[in-house]
Amino acid sequence: MTTAVAWMAPVCALIGICMAAYLGTWVLKQDPGPDKMNNISLKIQQGAKAFLMSEYKLLVIFMVVVAVVMAVFLSPITALAFVTGGVMSAAAGYVGMHVATRANTRTAHAAEESVAKALNISFKSGLTMGLCVASFALLGLSLWLILLVFGIDIVEVAQMHTNIGMVEGFATGASAVALFARVGGGIYTKAADVGADLVGKVEAGIPEDDPRNPATIADNVGDNVGDVAGMGADLFESYTGAILAPTILAATFGALGGYFATGDLVWALVTPLIIAATGILTSIIGLFAVRTKEGAALHKALNRGTYLAAGIEIVVIFCLFFIWNSQSVEAQPLWLFGSVLCGLVAGLAIGKITEYFCSDKYKPVHKIAEAADTGAATVIIEGIGTGMLSTIAPIVLVALAIIGAYTFGNLAFPLASAEGGIAVGLFGVGLAATGMLSNTAITIGVDAYGPVADNAGGIAEMAGLPEEVRERTDALDAVGNTTAAIAKGFAIASAGLSAISLFVSYQATMHHAIPNFELTLTDPLIVAGIFIGAMMPFMFAALTMGAVSRAAHAMVEEVRRQFREIKGIMEYEAEPEYDKCVAISTSSALREMMLPGCIAIVVPVLIGCFNPAMLGGFLAGAVATGMLMAIFMSNAGGAWDNAKKYIEQGYHGGKGSEAHKAAVVGDTVGDPFKDTSGPSMNILINLMTIVSLTFTPLFVAIQMMM
Repeated sequence: MTTAVAWMAPVCALIGICMAAYLGTWVLKQDPGPDKMNNISLKIQQGAKAFLMSEYKLLVIFMVVVAVVMAVFLSPITALAFVTGGVMSAAAGYVGMHVATRANTRTAHAAEESVAKALNISFKSGLTMGLCVASFALLGLSLWLILLVFGIDIVEVAQMHTNIGMVEGFATGASAVALFARVGGGIYTKAADVGADLVGKVEAGIPEDDPRNPATIADNVGDNVGDVAGMGADLFESYTGAILAPTILAATFGALGGYFATGDLVWALVTPLIIAATGILTSIIGLFAVRTKEGAALHKALNRGTYLAAGIEIVVIFCLFFIWNSQSVEAQPLWLFGSVLCGLVAGLAIGKITEYFCSDKYKPVHKIAEAADTGAATVIIEGIGTGMLSTIAPIVLVALAIIGAYTFGNLAFPLASAEGGIAVGLFGVGLAATGMLSNTAITIGVDAYGPVADNAGGIAEMAGLPEEVRERTDALDAVGNTTAAIAKGFAIASAGLSAISLFVSYQATMHHAIPNFELTLTDPLIVAGIFIGAMMPFMFAALTMGAVSRAAHAMVEEVRRQFREIKGIMEYEAEPEYDKCVAISTSSALREMMLPGCIAIVVPVLIGCFNPAMLGGFLAGAVATGMLMAIFMSNAGGAWDNAKKYIEQGYHGGKGSEAHKAAVVGDTVGDPFKDTSGPSMNILINLMTIVSLTFTPLFVAIQMMM
């Protein structure tokens, strides 16, 4: 089959990398401000780099072990793809964080002049990260597909299916690194954040990011390793899964079912790559729409860029399916535009719903702020209720997107649908996930600017800049909290759609190898698997929340010790020992991240070796509860955070009031919700699903020996 069209993906990826290099260079050329600000930024840079290097050393050991297992039980090529996925994910995170840790002081200095200039620097820093993530992922994945899949003669579909199983190693590597990066970064940042808030704000009564607080440098470092590098790895794996899921389905249906005509199979294989490739270009176009004036609504400027990119992407995707439709003999692929549209519309709608529940402009956050008048307990109760309520609409939207995308998929391939039943329609569901994350670059850009603005506020506070500077950075940060929650909503929803596609591929592959393989609720092992899978997100949340609690406890004790033993801190006569708090966050994160990450890989493999059908039930249960837990925890945490910021604007007594102290406690509870456990859930379900699919040859071999 021809690979000419497929080469569009690596070409667009290289364009994205070049644009990221340009934006990063532009950011670094901006004025970093006086030495006092630069020295603070330098400490943040050093702490972030030291943590990532330590984290990557552990990940190298982990990846070598897993790669050896893959090489022995699967194939050396699968192992190499696994390593490639992990390395490119880590590289994207490192580059993005390198720019972000230098953009913070430049944003703070720009905020002395105007919020518009500060937004320009922080957003371009964020888009540097977004373009690196999308471009690195698309480059690596497309080259593997061109090498192993698109170069095979179309008549050798069985070999094509075998080879795409090797490419699954790339997604497995990306997901594994993402889980460790999200969990490790989340533990780091929240241990520091909780310690800084509880002792600094509540006990000592000093402002956030006050230079007298020993945990403030660790807190600002955490914003980068958790909310920049960790978030980037998170979207890297979601983006990879969203592209690969429909491609795997196309190869599965083409090889195992023979449902696609030759020409349609070619298009089905390359279409996800083309959608992703054009998404990089439209994200670059969206950059030029993100601008604002002093006093204007910041979120409108960010939304304008997102909506412009999405609008252009819709037109491009329609043209793509129109061309395919004109060349198809047996099918009507234009209907697949409806599948992609279902994903795009659902993603944008979930973003607006997330904004409603998490933004300080709307009632849910106001109700949490009102609850603060009666203490911390009611803040926590109201926040938990808000998080639970916020799951309803997104889950309904995902369900409608699945039904709609499936229906359009069946309409696109009427002959195959009549023969293949439910399977072929789910190709449309896979494309819906691709459509939902097609503009990943600008989605990450809108998200990643938030931690830069947060760091800028910390530097402004520590450097003693005028109050209006902190007000400008706080305005950027408040919008950043909402955009971060929106990005998590996209990642969570797309993870669910991708997991369904991968689940169907797993079922079809197992059925082809073992004809009597079935997934039915009358099988007690499958029912048992559903319950065990449903338990996994809860166990994972318990492990990660407990890790934050233990690390935060050590941080609180250290901050208290310094306030108690180092005379003159409160009078600005002595400098706190910032490095000791950085060391606590680093060691705690590295120690605590290993168990949750290893469990996510080991448990599915063990269950699959025992009984592949039980693993099918396990995956179904994990996907269902994982999505609910992810939405609940992420939105509850975002709402708590913005309720605190809403009070700090002067409502309900403002800063220092009893309501503010209660809101700080709620925000402290919400920190690991929204930045550690919650956003790790979508990675968990994606990782367990792709691991199960990757290790299918091992499960089949074991079953054949029985």
